[in-house]
Amino acid sequence: MSRSPRRLPTPALLCAAAALAAGGCAAPGGLAAGEPVAPASAQPRPQALWPAWAEDSPKAPGAAAGTRQPPPAPLADVPEVGPEGLTAVKAAEVAKADPRMRLFAEKGTISAPGRSGIRPPVYLDLTGDGRKELIVAADTETGRTALSVYIARGKRIVPVLFTLGRRMAAESLGQDLLIRTAPDDGSEQAVRYRWDGERMTVVNEERRYNKTLPSPDPAGSAPAAGGGSGEPR
Repeated sequence: MSRSPRRLPTPALLCAAAALAAGGCAAPGGLAAGEPVAPASAQPRPQALWPAWAEDSPKAPGAAAGTRQPPPAPLADVPEVGPEGLTAVKAAEVAKADPRMRLFAEKGTISAPGRSGIRPPVYLDLTGDGRKELIVAADTETGRTALSVYIARGKRIVPVLFTLGRRMAAESLGQDLLIRTAPDDGSEQAVRYRWDGERMTVVNEERRYNKTLPSPDPAGSAPAAGGGSGEPR
């Protein structure tokens, strides 16, 4: 009588045997034994553009929002951008050539909080093209701040963001711009802007209302003469 040929163990049987000895075969797509885990990338944290103005600002995160508008037009009556880019232009001249910033630029420049005028300019790469954009902010006597962002398109200067708010603080978050304000209704607002290829558009926005309300007057008396809401004007 002839003997039947001896069968070799199949890969499945080998895997099952290895599982008993080493804890099982690796699942498809999983890490093999001894394979290092990829390091997690650190997320950017907000960095104040004007730290001296940031201490007084409300803090709040954001939620989605956004709008579309016609493409922004270059400014007229402003010097052309040279090879050095926007870092070589005078921020005050740019603000005075911008119809929306012109009134805020009449007070001249300032170097510290507490006065009205144009803050020192800030230059950041917000578009990701390796060139720095110009960020101009101007404070008013009423506690409000106007902020504009300008890009260089060839030799022309183009405004790509204008915003106005009370007790404004501006921060960079990666290549995004985070603007925190305190509107007149007592809320705290945070808006996150991002370059969309044409302008800085809103990608996150949140308004948070202060839940702390003043306690009522137990006597029900009227406010003293000269009193008011106490809100700065």
